[in-house]
Amino acid sequence: MYACSALTVAWRHRALLWALTRRDIQNRYTGSVAGALWAFMHPLALLALYAVVFEAVFKVKVPNLFTGQPYVLFVALALWPWMAFQEAVMRGTTAVQQNGALVKKVAFDHELLIYSAVLSCFAIHGVGFAVVLVILGVLGFNIHFLGLLSLLAFVPVLLLMALVLALLLGALQVFVRDVEQLLSQAMTVLFYATPILFPMAIVPRWLAEAMHYNPLVHVIEPLRNGLLGQGSFDAESIAWVAFVSVIAFAVARAFFLRLSPYFEDMV
Repeated sequence: MYACSALTVAWRHRALLWALTRRDIQNRYTGSVAGALWAFMHPLALLALYAVVFEAVFKVKVPNLFTGQPYVLFVALALWPWMAFQEAVMRGTTAVQQNGALVKKVAFDHELLIYSAVLSCFAIHGVGFAVVLVILGVLGFNIHFLGLLSLLAFVPVLLLMALVLALLLGALQVFVRDVEQLLSQAMTVLFYATPILFPMAIVPRWLAEAMHYNPLVHVIEPLRNGLLGQGSFDAESIAWVAFVSVIAFAVARAFFLRLSPYFEDMV
């Protein structure tokens, strides 16, 4: 019910949602010399750092990759989806608080602020990911482009997961201002609890069993495997993760709407 009504709200106010999303993207780069290039430069800088530290210094070799494919490719295919998720959650958490003046002056569905923040992050990093995939392909990296079809299944689920956290934390942030600071620490832990720098195949069994409770494991790992042309598409697994994400979204939205009437007094 709550999940379906969210689509109704988004469609009914699609013009406002589009305006908020466009404004969020424009404001992010206002006064920035490099402009939208920062969306590419930050992940590229991280990717270069990981390549130097793990591939050049520690000589990391990831098992089960195609012969001749470097570690940097393995990381790149998971890093951009993670960056989209991380930034979407972070910006969604502060979306209501940062738009306090708008919340006080205009009557509208506050959840649209969360949706616009998350959508803008996925749009920006989605473009960046597409550019990087093209560049890697041109440079001769062995990317299985038929695996791009898996993006149609996994990216919407990843976006839904980001919305779940953004709705929950965005509502809490209005009342408890420490949420943003705690979230940055939690994201660091979550990063290393997600198979971005390593494959699940090398994780000890006892730890892998615990990590499987992290829903990102069931999205980022198969997404990367699809782009590397490894493994088969597990429709049942992704369907189950999508189902759980929809339920979690409904709960998170109900929580957000329960607190939403009090936002005007707290921002």
